Amino acid sequence: MRNWQQQQDLTLIMFVIEGGDSPIIVDTGADVSRAPELHGLSMEQLEHETPQSVLRECRIDPADVKLVVNTHLHWDHSSNNHLFPNAEIVVQRAEFEFAQHPVPWHRHQYEALPGVVAAWQDARDRVRLIEGDVVLAPGVTSIALPGHTPGSQGVLVEAGDRRYLIAGDLVYLYENWAGDEAVDHIPVGLFTDLVAYGASLRKVEGLGCEVIPSHDARVVERHLFN
Repeated sequence: MRNWQQQQDLTLIMFVIEGGDSPIIVDTGADVSRAPELHGLSMEQLEHETPQSVLRECRIDPADVKLVVNTHLHWDHSSNNHLFPNAEIVVQRAEFEFAQHPVPWHRHQYEALPGVVAAWQDARDRVRLIEGDVVLAPGVTSIALPGHTPGSQGVLVEAGDRRYLIAGDLVYLYENWAGDEAVDHIPVGLFTDLVAYGASLRKVEGLGCEVIPSHDARVVERHLFN
């Protein structure tokens, strides 16, 4: 961890994997209307940045999406699951169980608060629980990466001769993965198990892939990974 108490702007990213029978969505972002009251955050989202607008731009009908993967169930990664009415939602079993009864210090991230129904619960009946690394579709594999949360996962994508890992919150920014003069990688400041976190970082090192962070504006600027 670095730069404690410094304010930082983070980008929320929804990923679309194309090339198979139907698009696969990885993380569905935040419901920004919940940010001020529930999370004490100031968030900006222009009309062309809403999930609906982005999907229209990609010529994707949300009703045609058959698979959504939540890297974890924090509110900023799973609030819009309900937009995909026909999709199976893939979550690690450990994450699903922890999200319902998180330790007190993580309750806000999961919206596990008195009188509040967490946004991800709106699509709870379509959740498919998995354990460990699981092939989800040809060339698309869920990779268990606990540490940030108990059931964090990434999505490994084979694109021709390239391999990409959508890393979830194991890696917020490119700087987290690049590390510095002191350490190979820098964990993010929010975690449930730092030892497991370290093991997950080492696991990614062995995947032979390009790592895509979850909150880096440079990912949006690049736009396409192929």
